[in-house]
Amino acid sequence: MLKIIDIEQVEVGMYVDSIAEQSGDLQIKSRGRVTQQAAIQELKKQGIQKVVIDLSKQLLEPEIAQEQTPSTEPVQAVDFEGEIQNAAKLYTQGKALQQELFNQIAKRLPIDLIASKEYTQNLVSSIDRNPNALMCMTKIREKDEYLLEHSLNVSILLINFGKQLGLTPEKIQDLALSGFLHDIGKISIPDEILHKPGRLSDSEMDIMREHVERGTAILQDVGLPADIIRTIGEHHERLDGQGYPVGAKGDEISEFGRLIAIADTYDAITADRCYKAGMPSKTALQILIKNSPEKYDHALVMQFVKTVGLYPVGTLVKLSNERIAMVLALHPTESSRPKVKVFYSLRGNHYLPPTDLDLAAPSNQVDIVEPVNAQDYKLDFNKYFAQSVLP
Repeated sequence: MLKIIDIEQVEVGMYVDSIAEQSGDLQIKSRGRVTQQAAIQELKKQGIQKVVIDLSKQLLEPEIAQEQTPSTEPVQAVDFEGEIQNAAKLYTQGKALQQELFNQIAKRLPIDLIASKEYTQNLVSSIDRNPNALMCMTKIREKDEYLLEHSLNVSILLINFGKQLGLTPEKIQDLALSGFLHDIGKISIPDEILHKPGRLSDSEMDIMREHVERGTAILQDVGLPADIIRTIGEHHERLDGQGYPVGAKGDEISEFGRLIAIADTYDAITADRCYKAGMPSKTALQILIKNSPEKYDHALVMQFVKTVGLYPVGTLVKLSNERIAMVLALHPTESSRPKVKVFYSLRGNHYLPPTDLDLAAPSNQVDIVEPVNAQDYKLDFNKYFAQSVLP
């Protein structure tokens, strides 16, 4: 239900569908929930006089407090097939929400923080039901969508990382939100720098590094808790003091700052970028280990290795019987023997009906030879995944 109201009637928790009337030449059209009183003042400064609100989506303050309280009800575990479709929908929603946040910032409108909190709670719930489905989605990358996918992937990685470390649900939720919002300042970096295919010059790198402080400034304005802002602000800090933006080192960097630095680096290394192809997960883990404890916390890096595994969920692997499979689930003790879904024959160069195979089963005589990239075998794995893996 839509209703036009005067800007003076806008309250925290209302959902602004569009701008109905404004002064000046600046045209602002954006949707989002008003999360702070300061956001209303910013709308007024921009000359907004009347807005269209969606009454069906508003959450006034008592409702907001209730909505932000995580559920304490136990989550029913489900198998991979029972969660993967929901995980795929969540992943698509996450990219759309990232785009909406970027649009709001570009138009100098307040971001919808409540939507991000609600969304990351849904991510945690999905991983509670099955930890492998969303981890698998982090491997289904789309060309030229790194900016949207990266923060979402870091959030998913941090949830699983937090669970590996035995953190409380509240701390895991904070990590999830930190990861989801950690690169939000990049939208204010000029596109010619952000998407430059070659090496950045020193001056361009200085501008790129500003994304951290730009992002934390935006999040301070909407009232994000200080501890989450600190985590986000530390995702490029390194233990040897050679990181940025402040060059913090050693104990000056919080535990969560150390966690997000590891997850952020791992996903950046494994992703295809405009200037480089993504590296295998094994290579990314080797880089993290090599650079610890100088840059990364060594104990936490080793826990992260356990989190993602030698062959992370979603990784494509070549088997000793000349078939290609996707890793479905990690083995708790034998990292080289995960459960996989076999789908392609290298001998016949054709797709196979997807078949699950437990490489740790006593009767199994098949081993993993090496991880592979779909492009190496001219496989359109994203299309196959959508058609054959999703129920």
